[in-house]
Formats: sequence, structure tokens, C-alpha cells
Amino acid sequence: MVEIDSKRCILVVDDEEAIRSNLSRVLQREGYHVDTAAGPSEALERVQDVQYGLILTDVRMPGGSGLDLVPEIKRVTPHSEVIVMTGFGSIEMAVRATRDGALDFITKPYEIDRVLVAVKNALERRHLVAENETLRKAVQQQYHQDRLVGTSHPIQEVRRLIVKVADTDSTILILGESGTGKELVARALHYQNLTRRGPFVPVNCGAIPENLLESELFGHERGAFTGAIAARQGRFELAHKGTLFLDEVGELSLSLQVKLLRVLQERAFERVGGTKTIHVDVRVIAATNRDLEQAVEDRQFREDLYYRLNVIPIIVPPLRAHMEDIPLLVQHFLDRLNAEKGTSVPGLTALSMEMLMRYRWPGNVRELENLVERLVILKKTGLIEPEDLPTRILDTKETVLGNQEIVFPPEGIDLPAVLDEFEGQLIVKALDLTNGVKSRAAQLLGLNRTTLVEKLKKKGMVPPKSPEPARDPVARDLRENPSAESVP
Repeated sequence: MVEIDSKRCILVVDDEEAIRSNLSRVLQREGYHVDTAAGPSEALERVQDVQYGLILTDVRMPGGSGLDLVPEIKRVTPHSEVIVMTGFGSIEMAVRATRDGALDFITKPYEIDRVLVAVKNALERRHLVAENETLRKAVQQQYHQDRLVGTSHPIQEVRRLIVKVADTDSTILILGESGTGKELVARALHYQNLTRRGPFVPVNCGAIPENLLESELFGHERGAFTGAIAARQGRFELAHKGTLFLDEVGELSLSLQVKLLRVLQERAFERVGGTKTIHVDVRVIAATNRDLEQAVEDRQFREDLYYRLNVIPIIVPPLRAHMEDIPLLVQHFLDRLNAEKGTSVPGLTALSMEMLMRYRWPGNVRELENLVERLVILKKTGLIEPEDLPTRILDTKETVLGNQEIVFPPEGIDLPAVLDEFEGQLIVKALDLTNGVKSRAAQLLGLNRTTLVEKLKKKGMVPPKSPEPARDPVARDLRENPSAESVP
């Protein structure tokens, strides 16, 4: 299909040559590119080859009906607008034309000014639709690629599920600890859905008092309660044709759970204080950090609602399950925050990153993002050093031993020898990470520098020699940040 600036390209379909010529001459004078076709079959051939912004078609033609042509055009080129022209118009004909995708309906004999206004409006609408689609794809790309940062298997699995289920209207339940990014997943699902053109409407079920949450979800009528001076739409109505995101759905009271179940089943509800049933077309995505199965057993959550919500579950992993993504996440946050705040913090030293990798991150990605923001604000420029990190990071005592399975041989072990060997391994690892800088290695091990020196002497260990300065990442960090601690 050829693209000839569809914003200005028009196809006129009419069996009368005089009408085709007259319309072509008038439209070309207005700066439009105009092609013509003498009937439906010729028109279909042309739209196969050229992307038209607008097709003007007659209804009664020897080669077929222009009304039958409308759905065929929309099938071949769905983004093209269609205006139907006829000298035998009726209400039924206009209804059929618009139902099949025509934008406007003009009766003959037509006034040329009326035609020009209709053409202008149709092409402007075509441009706005195309622009909206471009922006929508950009937003999709943003939420699918930029926001869900990471290359680890758990994050790739979440991405795979988003792509797989985004276009379904089934209810989705996002499970994960607080701070893992459940709302980002919900937004990605919404923006990846090509059929949902309405808004993304979030509501935190745990942050709104119970006596207000019903009105927030379903709206209320005037006078429904004290202070209800006017009728108000709820979140379900606001999310019509779009997505309603129910965050922390596990915090809903049992009475509201009943009402939510009805909406999910019937897509209908009444406002608080109202009797009129309101029907909505809403896709519901729910999220929780609670164990809903346990809540069902404890009779704190309705079993029927649980199964209605848990049609397609997506589990967002905690940060400790994909620690290898921490460097990417940190750089992502640094890039954004530097741009927002006008700071110049390019990264972390190797030792600082190692300390972040050893921390368990109970607050997950949100905790990491907040930490990076704090560091950027306080540092403003230069690499982040260990001394810039908060105490909770520096005091992390976890070692690789915590993740290793301990196996006892049949003959047993020599505990002092094993502990001495493991201590030596930890010292070697710390010295390796710090390129032989004993003060920093002692900091990693939670020792005084003099204590580490004594242990090295006792074990007969010689610390590794520091590499040449040009290849030494710690030395490079120090050159880039001269204010850092001098190497002992």
C-alpha cells in the first residue's frame, strides 16, 4: 500500500463523471490530492494500493451499492474515514451507514460549502486518531520497556505474561509484596491492551476509609448522606471502556466484597442512595500483598470473590529474588533523577554497589528507588561512595553462607578447621572486592583494620597486589571523585 500523505488524500467514488470531475476540481483547489473511481470494484482496487485519509462515495451505482462498500473499505483500511453521499437519503440509510463505519452522510444536491466542511472535519479527525494511536504506542512502549526494568528470568516472565494476557478482558489478580511494582504491571497491562481506549483509573482500597470507599467506587446520588450536595460518579463509571485498578483489594470489608462480586458478575451496580442500575464496560485488575487463600480460610475474604478475581494471576517477584537487576534499576533511577533535579551523579563505586547487592531490601524496588533519590539529593555530584550509604546498608552482615546448603560427610567435620578456612575465604573475597585496600576490606568484614592485619599475619596470607592504576576500578573511582578516602 502506497502512503501519499493520507492527511490530504481523498478518493471520490461516483458513477457520474460530471460529479467526479466537479468534486475533484473543487477539492484540488483547496489543496487536496484527489483520485476518482467510477464504482465500488474500482474503489476497492484503489484502497488496496493507496492509503486514503477520506473516501467520498455515492450510494446508488451500477456496479453496486455504496452502503455495501463502506464496511469493505473499513475492513481493508480501517483508519480511513468515509462520507456517504446520496440523492435518495433516509433515516434508515443514514443509520446503516454510520453503523458500518461512515463518519458523515450528505444528501444531494449538496452545497459545496457543506461538503468542504465535512471533508475538513473528517481529515482532522483522521489526523487526531492517528496521532492518538502514535502516542498510545509510545506510552505502551514506555510502560512495557522502560518501567519494568530488568533482564532477570523472573522479570522476563512477568513481561511475557503481560504480552500474553494484555488483550484479554478477563480479570487479573496481581500478587506481590509491598513495593514490588504491582501498579506498574497493571498500567502495562492497560496500555498494552489495544481494545481498551478508556482511562486507567486506580483506587487504593486500603487508603480510603470504609465509610467513604463505597461512594468512591460506585458514586452517590444527591442527598444520599450528609455532605452529598450533588450526585457524583464513582470510579467504576469513570473507568468505562477502560481499566479499573483495585490496589490492596484484600483490605475490602466483607460488605463491599459482596457488592464488588456483583459488579464483576453483572457489570452493573447502583450508586449509593440511588435506584437506577448503571451498566459499565470495565476491565478490572486487582492487586494485593496479602495471602488471599489464607484470608479465605480465616473467613476474612469471600471465597467466591477470590475465584472471581483470580482468573489470571500474575506474581511480581520481590527484589531479593532478582538481585542481578539492581545495577540496571539503580542506573535507571539515576538517569531519571539527574534529569529531573539537575544533579550529576553518574553511578556508584564498585564497593558501594557490592553493598547494595548484599542488602535484602524488605521494601523491594520502592525502597531502592527512595534510597537512590535520597543519595542523589544529598550527593548532587560525583560517584556514590560507601560512606554515602545509610547505616542499614553498611551494617548488613549476610554472607554467601546463608544461601548454601550445609552437607555433613559420614565421618563428620573438623569445625575449627572449617571455620578457619571459611574465614580465610571471606578475607580473600573482601580483599579481592576492594583491590587489596585493607581498610575497605575490614569495613566489609565488620572488623577494625588492625584486626584484619593481625588475621592476615596469623594465617600467613599476603593480600593481593593492586593492579595498575589505569585498570583499577577503585582507583578510577578515586580519580573521578578526588574527595574520596585515600587508599591506605
